[in-house]
Amino acid sequence: MNLQRPRPAPALAPEKFQDPDRTAAGEIRAAVALDGLRTLWINTGTLCNLTCKGCYIDSSPTNDRLAYISAAEVAAYLDEIEAEGLNTREIAFTGGEPFMNPDIMAMLEDVLARGFEALVLTNAMRPMMKLAAPLAALRARHGDRLLLRVSLDHYARDFHELMRGPHSWDPAIAGLEWLARKGFRIHVAGRACWQESEDALRAGFARLFADHAIPVDAVDPVALTLFPEMDERLDVPEITEACWGILGVAPESMMCAGSRMVVKRKGAERPVVLPCTLLPYDESFEMGPRLTDALGAVKLNHPHCARFCVLGGGSCSRAE
Repeated sequence: MNLQRPRPAPALAPEKFQDPDRTAAGEIRAAVALDGLRTLWINTGTLCNLTCKGCYIDSSPTNDRLAYISAAEVAAYLDEIEAEGLNTREIAFTGGEPFMNPDIMAMLEDVLARGFEALVLTNAMRPMMKLAAPLAALRARHGDRLLLRVSLDHYARDFHELMRGPHSWDPAIAGLEWLARKGFRIHVAGRACWQESEDALRAGFARLFADHAIPVDAVDPVALTLFPEMDERLDVPEITEACWGILGVAPESMMCAGSRMVVKRKGAERPVVLPCTLLPYDESFEMGPRLTDALGAVKLNHPHCARFCVLGGGSCSRAE
């Protein structure tokens, strides 16, 4: 196989994405209204057992810019959802590696016991497998309301390890096989950065899943999500109000129309709410400490808004 990553695009013009209301050309910047908080994302902390190339959040064994959130802090947001009648269906956990957070099992139990659906993004490696027994028990109690989405950057070992490092393939496949044997509901997240068509990527993943008895439908764009690349240093157009009609894209299809994310910054007294999973460090996107502070519209003033969501068609949630 002779795949290569695409050549980088030109660098982002410095005058772009500066004014929240207007683009560099003076046009009115697009905004997205929240039409329902279908998914609440919880960032469990940026610590991870891997250091992956192209990780938009720069997770690693040493990056603790986002601290471990506690079960009590998450419970307060679940209480707010119930008290305010926000009709949230899904609580989703991302990191870092969520299974490194010492409160992860308590948080999942609380979420599922209250009747929410739970989604966990994981690399399915040692941190998850250290919790195999309680995780299997959780699945036995709550069934398919618990979904694990496993990151697998490509269907071939060499390309997966190009991004995630040596010796990362076998543990991930072993984790996927364990999840399959135990009857977990599984999705997989790959990357679309390779010089390979989507059809070829999905066919390659389908062969991999068949070879390892992993019950994921590679044709289903939700069961196998292929994420566009995110590099805020590379050039991308700014999105104006006129772009919705030009591109044939509806603002209500954007991730921030149906989700928010909670993060706890290192040293902070309490967590804060952000529009989505893609902007963990940009304090200008902080909407307040409570969910009720975060129900307003989001101005698309970041390269990820254009590259990943509007032009890339990406979404991190299955509930959008």
